[in-house]
Amino acid sequence: MIGLLLTLVIIFSLQAEIIFNNPLHILLIAIPLTIQTFLVFFISYGGAKLLKLSHDIAAPAGMIGASNFFELAVAVAIALFPLNPGVSIATIVGVLVEVPVMLILVRISNKTKHWFPYKSNTMKEI
Repeated sequence: MIGLLLTLVIIFSLQAEIIFNNPLHILLIAIPLTIQTFLVFFISYGGAKLLKLSHDIAAPAGMIGASNFFELAVAVAIALFPLNPGVSIATIVGVLVEVPVMLILVRISNKTKHWFPYKSNTMKEI
């Protein structure tokens, strides 16, 4: 966790001028990205609960789902608009938003482990 936060500090310090010169753009990118990440996580996590899957499957499913949509959005933006300064802002904001949001989702997942009393049958003891 310290390594992730240190990475954020480095990215923030290297791109501080862009961030501080575009506060409205930052908010317009960060807010929907945050909402989308939480929404996808809870759809996956809740779906796993409804399917009576174990926590060791539900938590990674939610995390992977939430993270993959972000990565796909950044990849498409870079592919479609490689020289657009808005894309560079979006990728910077994306990283700055995604890491803390994913850490929050890990915490939520750990705090709600008791919602999943089911035992995993995917891994058998040797």
